[in-house]
Amino acid sequence: MIGKICKTICRPYQINHIEDHGKTMKTTPKLMVAAVLASLSAVGHAQSSVNLYGLIDEGATYVSNEAGHRFVGLIGGENFGDRWGLRGTEDFGNGYQAIFDLEADFNVNTGGTVEAIGPALFGRGAYVGIASPYGTVTMGRQYDFAWDYMTLGYFSPAGYALATGGHIGDVDRQGGDRLNNSIKYTSPWYNGLQVGAMYSFGGVPGSLSTDSAYSAGIRYDGGNLQLAAIYTSVNNPSFFDPYGQLGVSTFLGQATTSKGQDAYPDGNFGVNRQSSAEFGASYKFGKLTVAGNITETTFKGYGQSQTVSIYEGGAMYLFTPQLQGIAAYEYERTNNVHWNQPTIGAYYFLSKRTSFYAAASYQVASGPVVAQQGQDFYWFTPSSNHDQSSVRIAMIHKF
Repeated sequence: MIGKICKTICRPYQINHIEDHGKTMKTTPKLMVAAVLASLSAVGHAQSSVNLYGLIDEGATYVSNEAGHRFVGLIGGENFGDRWGLRGTEDFGNGYQAIFDLEADFNVNTGGTVEAIGPALFGRGAYVGIASPYGTVTMGRQYDFAWDYMTLGYFSPAGYALATGGHIGDVDRQGGDRLNNSIKYTSPWYNGLQVGAMYSFGGVPGSLSTDSAYSAGIRYDGGNLQLAAIYTSVNNPSFFDPYGQLGVSTFLGQATTSKGQDAYPDGNFGVNRQSSAEFGASYKFGKLTVAGNITETTFKGYGQSQTVSIYEGGAMYLFTPQLQGIAAYEYERTNNVHWNQPTIGAYYFLSKRTSFYAAASYQVASGPVVAQQGQDFYWFTPSSNHDQSSVRIAMIHKF
C-alpha cells in the first residue's frame, strides 16, 4: 500500500526511488503522509535524478573577406555551440555520487549535426564517473583542461566577446576540444586551489603512445583574483590544417597550399605531437574585470618543430546588472609571420537564461600569410589578403 501511495504522491515531485518495506495496513490521510515521510527518510541516501539541458546561440554574422568574397548569413552556435544533453546523478550519501553527462550538438538552422564535431551522437561529450569528498573521477569523451581552466575561467575576453576574435586557429585548444578514451581526475577545492589531470588512451595495439594524450592544470580562486595554468600534449592529433586554421602557406617546412588552394582541407597534415603550455590571470575591481592569457603551442612533425605564441589582454565592465561591455587585443606569431587582432563586444542579459550579444573583430596579418580569424576556422575560409573583419548580432537561450 505504501508503495502505491508513494507512486501516486511522489511522482509529481520527481522522487524517483522509494522502496516499500512496510506491511499492508488501513491508511488515513495522516498515516499516508507519515508513511511517505518515513520512506523518504529511510532511503534519502539513494536518490537519483536526470536533467535535460541545452543551449541555442543563433544570429547574423558578417565577414568582410572569404577568399575574396563577403559573407552575410545566419549562423548557429558561433560563440557557444548549439547543444542538448542529459546530465544525471545518483546520491549514495556521505558526499559520494555516481554522475554522467551525455551532450550532443545540432545546427539550429538545419536541424543537422555540426560538421566540425562530426557525426557522433554525443560528440560534444560523454562520460560517467564518481564524485566524492576526495575529488571526481570520470571516464569517456571529455574536454581537456584548456577548456576547463582557461576558457571557463574567462581569461580570454576576446573569445568570450566573439569566437572569431578568439585565438587564431584554436591551436591551443581553448575553443573547446575533447579527448576520447580518457580518464580524468579533478580535486576538491582546498584553500582556493584545485588541480586536475587526465590521460587519453590511444587504443593502438602494441603502442601506448600512438594517438594518446594527456592534460593537467591548476587554478586558484581568491575571490577577486583568479589564476590558472595548464599543459596539454596530444600525440598524432587527428585534425590540423595549417592554411585553413592559420592562413599560412608553409608550416614545419612543408607547403600548405597547392596552386593557391588548400592542400590539407581534411586536416591530414602530418603532426606527430602538439603540446600547449598556457597561463591565465584576471582581477576584479568592482564592476571592472581585467583578464589575459599567454599560450605557447609547439607542433612537431617532418623532423622539425614550430611554435605558435599568443598574447591576449582585455577588460570586461558591467555597466548595469543587465549590460556588460568587453574590449580585448590579441597578438599571435610564429616564425616570420604575426597577427594583430582587436575585438569589442557587449552582452545584454534579459534573464539568467536569455541574452543578446553583439561584437566586432578585425585582424591584420603580416608576412607571407593571409588573415584567418579566430577559433571558428571551421565556419569560414581565409581572406584573400592580409586583413579580415567580422561582426555578429545574436541571441542565446538556455534551457
